Amino acid sequence: MSAATSRFLITGSMGCIGAWVLRNLLDDGAHIVATDLSIPDDKSTTRPGLLLDNDELARVHWQSLDVTDANAVNSLVSEHKPTHIVHLAGLQIPFCKADPTMGAMVNVVGTVNVFEAARNNNVRGLTYASSVGVLGAPELYPDRALTDADLPMPNNLYGVYKMANENTAKVYWQDWQVGSVGLRPYVVYGAGRDQGMTADLAKACLAVAAGKPFHIRFDGPVTVQHANDVARIFIDSASVEYQGAGVFNLRNDVIEVAEFVALVKELYPDANITFEQNNPLPFPADFDDAGIQGVLQRVAHTPLKKAITSDVEHFTQLLNSGRLTTESLNS
Repeated sequence: MSAATSRFLITGSMGCIGAWVLRNLLDDGAHIVATDLSIPDDKSTTRPGLLLDNDELARVHWQSLDVTDANAVNSLVSEHKPTHIVHLAGLQIPFCKADPTMGAMVNVVGTVNVFEAARNNNVRGLTYASSVGVLGAPELYPDRALTDADLPMPNNLYGVYKMANENTAKVYWQDWQVGSVGLRPYVVYGAGRDQGMTADLAKACLAVAAGKPFHIRFDGPVTVQHANDVARIFIDSASVEYQGAGVFNLRNDVIEVAEFVALVKELYPDANITFEQNNPLPFPADFDDAGIQGVLQRVAHTPLKKAITSDVEHFTQLLNSGRLTTESLNS
């Protein structure tokens, strides 16, 4: 099925990866139904507005959707008849901890509702966001790149909920042959990545563009993926119409935070970027992506140096046009 004849429904379209999915699908010429809990009238001020101009925003069919409402999800899928779904709606670690019930409703029940709608409406390809949050502390694992088969041992509710989604996908394939691909991003960076500690690499690039200092709150080795690459992988994973319930690690670049900062300073000698020492993130740092490499003909990967320079240029344009502020640097 060509991109021009594909119909994609996206949940969580107002998020960072969701915005980049829209950017890629518009470039592909696909028909797009973009959903989120709330869709503002002025989309130019949203994360998609950082990547799309007003004409492009108008080419997307926007629809408010509460994924915890099973009838609403099924009705929307039945109405628009998407050939493919990219399911990104979810609440992150701090939100799940602050309100566990709501976290479970959105992350677990919402995902069940999407799978059920896909089953009821013969959706051909489905991909959803899992996370490295399903894994436990680094010391629980062998000192090597972790494979897709390494045992999940989540130590927070967000990871527990994502693990539930991976198992939900397995049962939907086992009982009803609803094929899916779950992807486990880690440190995603790029325009629109503005929440959470792991957004600090993206914020560092924004700070460089703004000529401001910035302190990254962690150190140690991390696996990083540019948001545009992650979006492309989500789209391609839905497009292959996978027969099974695949769950795959992402890799792209494995780098020490100190090396990332050194590379930024090599590219921008005036940059004032520092990082917290002896404060690594509480997840394993290296992942084997042979699984997703075997599923896709090509796994999107922008070289790190190119991605950083592209981001700084993009942030500079957004700041100069008044479409972005530096407010996120303070959060």
